[in-house]
Amino acid sequence: MADPQGATTARTAENSASAARRSGYWLIAVVLAMLAGLPLAVWLDISDLSESALRRQARDMSSLVTSIRSYYSANVVGRVLAAHQAGDVSGTVVSHNYANIPGAIPLPATLSLELGDVIKEQQANITYRFLSDLPFKNRAPHDLDNFETASLASLRANSSQTLTDLTRVGFTDTLRLITPVIMGQACVACHNTHPESPKRDWKVGDVRGIQEVIIRQPYASNVLAFKYLLCYFFFVAIIGISFIFLQRQQTRVIHSANRDLEAANEFLASVSLKISRYLSPQIYKSIFSGQKDVVVHTERKRLTIFFSDIKDFTATTERLQPEALTEMLNEYLTEMSTIALKHGGTVDKFIGDAMLVFFGDPETKGAEEDAKACLRMAVDMQRRLGELKERWRRNGTEEPFVVRMGINSGYCNVGNFGSSDRMDYTIIGAEANLAARLQSIAQGGEIVVSYETYALVKDIVDAHPLPPITMKGIQREIVPYAVDGLMLGADHKSRVLSEHLAGLDLHLDTARLEPADRARVVATLKEAIAALDETKPEKARP
Repeated sequence: MADPQGATTARTAENSASAARRSGYWLIAVVLAMLAGLPLAVWLDISDLSESALRRQARDMSSLVTSIRSYYSANVVGRVLAAHQAGDVSGTVVSHNYANIPGAIPLPATLSLELGDVIKEQQANITYRFLSDLPFKNRAPHDLDNFETASLASLRANSSQTLTDLTRVGFTDTLRLITPVIMGQACVACHNTHPESPKRDWKVGDVRGIQEVIIRQPYASNVLAFKYLLCYFFFVAIIGISFIFLQRQQTRVIHSANRDLEAANEFLASVSLKISRYLSPQIYKSIFSGQKDVVVHTERKRLTIFFSDIKDFTATTERLQPEALTEMLNEYLTEMSTIALKHGGTVDKFIGDAMLVFFGDPETKGAEEDAKACLRMAVDMQRRLGELKERWRRNGTEEPFVVRMGINSGYCNVGNFGSSDRMDYTIIGAEANLAARLQSIAQGGEIVVSYETYALVKDIVDAHPLPPITMKGIQREIVPYAVDGLMLGADHKSRVLSEHLAGLDLHLDTARLEPADRARVVATLKEAIAALDETKPEKARP
């Protein structure tokens, strides 16, 4: 018999360990995913911050240079040119070659170019370019790349644009911002009259060229902007890794504990299995499931008690070798116990060759059903005993066991009897003694029931009354009933007859007979009757 509680505990421990392992793996995967996503998140933030900073810086630089050039063009160059137009030719000269002319001032474009050189000297990562595809005749043409050429054409189509180009090489961002250089009133007047101007039809609002600001920014310069966040994430990463380490360590501890628990459960299951051999399965189950406490306690219940004993067992022991007797007795008790359990009986004890079984505790189907189950059990035991006797005879045993059985129904005390150190789950009462007395008056192979049991099973049994008996402890006369057989089916035509005597083993179950076998059974019984008539003593013949 397996230990249900030990097996359940082992399965629960195994399921808990498996669930803990799955949870641990999921947690580790989540933590690692979060840690792996941290560099990506920081990279995206740094990239976005770098791009935003570059665009803002380029716009500010371009706007600053444009504002300076516009102010210079309108308020310096414009005033000088206006004076020249008024006839003051002795005034300041405006020229791109101002450095070689005493008292001269640069053109706005020249100012922008030289201002860009100053900016580059101060900010090595910033480049300012003032470009045009229409340079003055005495100047070298400007080298425009594809982006600058395309931007110039685009701005001449729509001068309100600001064009940008962001490229990334390694860990460095390079932003190019291009804005148009638009001709103002002063610029138009100068360019249309200057002898080296490439064209003389400039108008206000024309795009003379482009102003380009190029800024290079390494990512590392933006990393420090996240120093507190990175420190925080680094701290979280350390905690996460420590947590994973502790989780793995705890998992190993749990696995070790589970192995110890499994070993302990196996030991307990082995011990429990051994203990179960000494208890009825119902009692064992009720104790190990917690339904009953192992304390000295009894209850008064209505039970049906079965008592069986082997007739002339002492004489049988004298005829058999101890080894053969032990084997037969163990086989007999094993088979009878199996039948008792099949019908729901609680095997109380074995008293040598005797057997005590009761119905109604710890589980009951009601007094009537308990009594019927007990009677069916007794009939099945006699049938099985007939099969065993046939085999025992083939094995050399001349006179196998002949068993008497008694059944009684009534109230008994049932529960744990004994002391706190040693107790026995059994029944006590006059009704149990009556079952033993009924067994003692039965003939070999006969089942005798009390009237109380007969009243509960009379619709399924064919029985006849025996002479009344008296018994110590019971004031009334007891009317026993000898069972002739069971009646099965609603029409009560099917019967089970069982008779087991020295020289006779009869078990007839009419419900199980095949129609083709009935004639053979009738012929066999007639032949048996004829054989009995032929062997009658002489004085009994007519």
